[in-house]
Amino acid sequence: MAEFHYVISARQIKDDAFTAEPGPVTFLKVPARARDLSPKHIVKGRDARHDWTNDVTGLADGDQNPLSISPVGDILVFVHGYNNTTKIVLKRHRQLIKDLKAEGWKGLVIAFDWPSGNQTLNYLEDRSDAADVALELVKKCISLIKFGQENEFKTNIHLLGHSTGAYVITEAFLQSDRDGKLFKSPWRLGQVALIGGDISSRSLGAGVAWSAPMFHRIMRLTNYSNPYDSVLAVSNAKRLGTSPRVGRVGLPDDPHPKAVNVDCGNYFSGLDPKKSTHFGTWNHSWHIGDRVFARDLAMTMEGAIDRNAIPTRNQSRFGFLELQNAKRPANMANWGIKDAAKDEFRA
Repeated sequence: MAEFHYVISARQIKDDAFTAEPGPVTFLKVPARARDLSPKHIVKGRDARHDWTNDVTGLADGDQNPLSISPVGDILVFVHGYNNTTKIVLKRHRQLIKDLKAEGWKGLVIAFDWPSGNQTLNYLEDRSDAADVALELVKKCISLIKFGQENEFKTNIHLLGHSTGAYVITEAFLQSDRDGKLFKSPWRLGQVALIGGDISSRSLGAGVAWSAPMFHRIMRLTNYSNPYDSVLAVSNAKRLGTSPRVGRVGLPDDPHPKAVNVDCGNYFSGLDPKKSTHFGTWNHSWHIGDRVFARDLAMTMEGAIDRNAIPTRNQSRFGFLELQNAKRPANMANWGIKDAAKDEFRA
């Protein structure tokens, strides 16, 4: 296990502890043996943000994935949803690291921890908090990416949003377009993946203004949908059934060209929660702890295989992609993917 894990926090600090209220963004270096996130883990100093960034990019670029089209290393930023304590965030973070490593993905996983209540009744308040957090994500994190890429920063950054984390991600891109300096800069990110996405299906349609800034800045969005997700059924019911959630019903009939949907229903229905590792409501949070999902996510981030040809996806008789248990291509390590990527970027 790594000596430290890296976390970005947007929680308020009170009495030497993180609270469930929004606060300024801080950058944490968490010891591997720590049981919870603590303000004691904050990297401090005049150049704390840049010191922390140099650490994570150095680790990512120092352990490059030969199967990735990134010219150097890869970083995945995990953005959780509502109803997450700091302890659960750390557990999910570490499990995601374990899953991806077991499936051959080399890269660094960072958790973006934002304040969310621990009761469903706090859900609407969390949505308001998510909008505030998205603005902080822009001010401190996206601006850091912009600065880095303007100064020859080549590490490929990806995003994984769970539940309301999908809202935080999409709103952050929108807020970045409202910042003059960020809007004019050509910064970009790699892959965005959504699991249990708690945003409306139609919000990811072609020509939708809210999600357009995100699609403008990324390579691809992969939405993993599950029709058995009861948490998202409740979310839709709160909206009187007028706004089906993308994590439950999938993409709209006219999706953005950069978006692809992977239906997980058939695969999920064969899983036994008693034999699975998961944190939270099973049918909404099964992804982290599942090796087949991790394998598909790894190949998605690597970018070497077309979205329709990733072997952990089956083309159903109705023409849509379904998650399935399948292995990586046998000789993928011999394809020369990384060398070709570096040659193309030099050119």
